[in-house]
Order: sequence, then C-alpha cells, then structure tokens
Amino acid sequence: MKWKDYPQNIKVRLITSFFNRAVTSAVMPFMALFFAQEMSKVWAGSFLIITVFIGFFVNLIGGYISDRFPRKKVLVLTSSLSAVMFLLMALSLLPDDKWIGLFAAAYVIFIVTSSLGRPAMHAIIIDSTTPENRKAIYAIDYWMINLSMAIGAALGGLLYLNHQIELFVLLTATSASLPIAYQIWLKDERVQSLKKQHNNVLIDLLQNYKVAFQDRPFVKVVIGSMFIFSAEFSLNSYIGVRLAESFETFTIADFDVAGVRMLSLLNIQNMLLVVCLTFVVNKFTDRFSKQHVLLTGLLLYSVGYITITSANSWYVLILFNFIGTIGELVYSPVRNAEMANMIPEDKRGSYSAFSNFSFSGADLLARSTIIIGAFLIPTMMSVYIGVLLMIGTLMVYTGLFVRKSGKEGTARPEIV
Repeated sequence: MKWKDYPQNIKVRLITSFFNRAVTSAVMPFMALFFAQEMSKVWAGSFLIITVFIGFFVNLIGGYISDRFPRKKVLVLTSSLSAVMFLLMALSLLPDDKWIGLFAAAYVIFIVTSSLGRPAMHAIIIDSTTPENRKAIYAIDYWMINLSMAIGAALGGLLYLNHQIELFVLLTATSASLPIAYQIWLKDERVQSLKKQHNNVLIDLLQNYKVAFQDRPFVKVVIGSMFIFSAEFSLNSYIGVRLAESFETFTIADFDVAGVRMLSLLNIQNMLLVVCLTFVVNKFTDRFSKQHVLLTGLLLYSVGYITITSANSWYVLILFNFIGTIGELVYSPVRNAEMANMIPEDKRGSYSAFSNFSFSGADLLARSTIIIGAFLIPTMMSVYIGVLLMIGTLMVYTGLFVRKSGKEGTARPEIV
C-alpha cells in the first residue's frame, strides 16, 4: 500500500503523532529525574504513581466522550489544552527559583487532557481503515512510533541537562501546531455515534463499559496482551536491574560495556531492527494465514524474552534480543488489526480506552518482577516470564480466532 493511497485521516494521524511523540519522548522519560532533583525521590515516586492512576481513569472517560461527541472537536479541544499546559511548564522553568508547584499542576492537567484525547485518536485509525488494509497501516504506525521515540530519546539526551527551557519551548510549539492541523485537515467520518442510554452520565458511562467487560473474547485479548507486553516491559525493570548488578563488563576497542550500557545496547538494537525491518517482515508474512503468523511471532517473541531474562553473555543477549524483536514484528500488526476488527462501530473510543489496560497492567506486572526477582534466581524468573507468555499467547489466540464455540457464543461479524 503506497502513501498516496492512505486515507487523509490516516496521513494526518500518522504525521501529527510522529512529531508529537518525538518531542514528548524527549521530555517524559526525564520527569522522574526532574521531580526527584527538585523535590525528593519519595515525592517524585508518589506523585508519578498517582498520575498513572489519574491517566488510566481519565482515559476511560475519554473513551466514552469520544464515542458520544465528534472526535475532531474532542481532539482539537484536548490538544489545545495540552499545548497551554506545556507553555505553563516552560514558563515555570524561567525563574532561577523554578515554580515547581505550577510545573506539577500543569503536568497533572496535561496528563488529564492527553488521556481524554487519546481514545479519540486511536478510534480514528479504526474509523478510517477497513479489515483489508488495517494490517498494513498498523505496521507503518508501529514503525513510526519506534522511529519517533528513537529521535525523541536522542533529542532528550542532547538537550535535557543544559537546555531544558529550549526543550519545553520546542514541545510547546509542536503541541500548538497539532490542533491547527486537526482543524484544517482532519475529517470526522464516523457514521454511527453512541446514543445516551441513561440520564445519569455516570451510570451511562459505566453501562457503556459494562458492554466491553462482557465481551469475553475482547477481554481475553486485552488480558492476554497484558501478559505478553509484560515480558518486553521487564527489559527496563527486572532485566535492567539484573544486568546492572551481575553482568560482567567486556571491552570493545577500549570501550567498556557494563550492565547499564548493555541494556542501552539492547534498546538501541530493538529500535534499529524495528525501523529497518518492519516492512520487510510485514511483506513476507502477508503470504501466510493470520493464525500461523500470530503463533509464529509469539513463539519467537517468547523464546527471545525467556532467554534474555536470565542470560548473562553479551552475544546470547544480542542474539535472543534479535529473535524476540523479530517475533514482535511478526505478531504485532496481526494482533492490532484483528483486535480492531472486533470492536463495534459505535464503541470504538470506549473499547480503545479499555484496551489500554493491556499497557497499564503490563507496566505494573513488569515493575513487580523487580520484587519477585529479589526472591527468585534468574533461571526461575525465566520460567515465570515463560508462564506469563504461555498464558498470554493462549488467551490472545483464542480471543481472536476461537470465537464460535463453547461459552463464547456466536462470533461477531467483522466490522467493515
């Protein structure tokens, strides 16, 4: 599928998300460091944990709003407010004695506004695609996510320490351009909107999500995805901590590679593979059935992450990180496209918001591996990760492709 053949909304979504993610990726990973330096580690940790929970619950409200109201208006409003919050953050850094209270308040409001708008943005990609072209579009979306994050990480590394104000001014300018782009080029093409069922808005919202919770195949895919993602997320939690503590330093041309640098190498390798091989892998897998592609990808992914969970040799880590990343490239577009096909047309925002539980839950599971790893030896942690991946694979596969038998009821026809 060529770029000129993409629907206009998809082009707008891909381009705006690319620039927005590139700049936010330069700032957001440093929030813990920023608040820890300005306040304290305990304050920073507590504050950021609270914002995670705020973001999750506001995201659910955003899903309901994006199904009830025009998505274009939701995006223009929320992205405008996010730009104002970044402006306030930039202004709070100008005085020598930084206005941390203003910065923290603006950061919380930014979490609220971005979480309100995110489901609408996710729903637009489903609105503007068909089951036939979704796999290809999710592949390029996945590629651009990784490329923008790589650029953002490089920007942050170069500018954060000595050019914080300039970085936030750049973020403000980029964010301010988004609502303008949405207003000019985005089309609200949705045919069917969610109708209000109850006068009480809270009851109406809960009733809306009750439908998603009762959609057992979709819930299985969401929970299964949570288990699968937790393996990858553990790279920067348990695996990172283990490498920092027990990895034996080796030298390449007078350059010492210790545990933390080994972790950085694995992350860089992952991003480079995604940027270079996404379309090659996607084109190759098009000739096989979706079921076989999903299972093969998850098998490679599982073998890779089970091994690097306990491996301590640099060449083993590099080899199996390669295998795990290839597996991710194989299964990810199929999972995303088939999951989108399950969503009812009038609840795309709500279902998209609910599906974010996969990421929130995976993040919590990955953080818990640090605690569990304090009591288990690395090989047992590999077994633990293997069990999570096996359960996740079973749930995702049966949720996506085994929907016509047993208690699951009659399979829903695919959304076109």
